Amino acid sequence: MKIVIAGGTGFVGQALTNLLQQQGHELFVLSRSNSRYENGIHYVQWLKDGARPEKELDEDIDAVVNLAGVSLNDGRWTKKQKKAIYTSRMEATLEIVRIMEQFKEKPKVLVNASAVGIYPPSTAATYSENVSDYAKDFLGWTVHDWERHAKRAEKLGIRVALARFGVILGRNSGALPSMLLPYKLHVGGTIGSGEQWLSWIHVEDVARAIYFAINNSSIRGPFNVTAPHATRMKEFGQTIAQVMGRRHWMPVPSFAMRLALGEQSMLVLEGQHVLPTVLEKQNFEFNYPYLKEALENLL
Repeated sequence: MKIVIAGGTGFVGQALTNLLQQQGHELFVLSRSNSRYENGIHYVQWLKDGARPEKELDEDIDAVVNLAGVSLNDGRWTKKQKKAIYTSRMEATLEIVRIMEQFKEKPKVLVNASAVGIYPPSTAATYSENVSDYAKDFLGWTVHDWERHAKRAEKLGIRVALARFGVILGRNSGALPSMLLPYKLHVGGTIGSGEQWLSWIHVEDVARAIYFAINNSSIRGPFNVTAPHATRMKEFGQTIAQVMGRRHWMPVPSFAMRLALGEQSMLVLEGQHVLPTVLEKQNFEFNYPYLKEALENLL
């Protein structure tokens, strides 16, 4: 297949491009850098200097994956940073749709990144994809609008699959390195109440789930990209301590996290128990369904 990836040089994008190259697919990665062919990948400039990537892309593209957007972890959530987080996602998604409009032969599928932050935080509720309510906070509104823009591609006759990512665990990127640091310093402990849910997933399974959605025509609309066994924050920390051979002993109160991170603290102080119902119904097999084995692999 010929597959276009926006955000292909990021954390998830690198895992996905590695997987797709292993499977022998031809890749076109949209990048703000100059267009080039490198390591078997076509890099095509976009979102810069009036670039028109559709002129450099083949007409017979089979699938498009949109992972583009400023990371939620890149700095404190000032007004400026929140605007960058929101705007980067909307601009990239609308540009993806515009590019696909130019093709006479439309791609069969758009897999667009999304997030479990669309679900309201709760220590009691359990969410599957059929939940219609969404969080009335910054993340909730951002994800809602992000998905709304991606769905514009449906009017072009393109199947749209919305990958609602949980907390993605990777060896050197994503949320895990900062979560490991207190344990490396021997001061790890429960963050906040410890009762908040953490719907996590190994980055390898994220890449595999995206590829699964590309190939499975039954997947359209939202699908949760989370491991089947979510954990509460206290248990998450205890498992890190166990795998690393460290103590889990020094609690971090909620007020301290809010003081240090401001609104961004919601990423660790609030959470949702999210189930990958769509993936499981389609018989997707997770390589890392349990937290301990995921951490053992990454550490």
